[in-house]
Amino acid sequence: MTTPPKTVRLRIQRFDPKTDTEPHYDTFEVTTKPGMTVLDALFQVLEKQDRLLAFRYSCRSAVCGSCATFINGKQRLACNTQIIKLGREVTIGPLPHIPVIRDLAVDLRPYFTKMHMVKPYFEAKEPYPEKEFIQSPKDREAIDVAIDCIDCMSCFSACPMGWTDPKYPGPAAFVEAARFIADTRDTAKAERLALVGCEDGVWRCHTVFNCAEACPKSIDPAHFIQYIKRKATRASLKR
Repeated sequence: MTTPPKTVRLRIQRFDPKTDTEPHYDTFEVTTKPGMTVLDALFQVLEKQDRLLAFRYSCRSAVCGSCATFINGKQRLACNTQIIKLGREVTIGPLPHIPVIRDLAVDLRPYFTKMHMVKPYFEAKEPYPEKEFIQSPKDREAIDVAIDCIDCMSCFSACPMGWTDPKYPGPAAFVEAARFIADTRDTAKAERLALVGCEDGVWRCHTVFNCAEACPKSIDPAHFIQYIKRKATRASLKR
């Protein structure tokens, strides 16, 4: 087992839009221990060196996506990124291309506004059954991977089209749309296909694969984008 360095230098981007004109970096020395994550290091800074450091976290188990940040030039979850693998100097910033509220905490509204574009909720048949909608294991298998998305915004931050086109929903929204289009219990497939199979939808994807590289859950949004393209093409041929 590799022994971690006794101390690591953290370069943390700081920015408060209310008082700062541009971001800057503050440097902190943290004492490490085996199994220490970047989130643990941020807490050490918060508790022992700078009580004003702002960052998000919640589950500490790589499930909620709250702690996604830009660590050593890559979108990562702070709660499951091991300090030992990053060397003696670690640079941490907020997710790029998203408005910063303060320090490492970014504004969630642009992401969820675009997510809302694809109707990311279940629309079922009526009348509703007394207990549940039955779905076979095979039908469920078609949506298993998409359900693993934790809304961490890493792919959203990494997507070049999302940086430049305000009408482009983004990779996470396409994964969500594909999840419901593939769900045998949902009844809004045609409406969702129309929302994402348009000029500003999946056809704007340049297949750069930044989204797949950034995803901490190893989801490949490009796979789901191609799935939607096929579905949209078949739907248009039937008109």
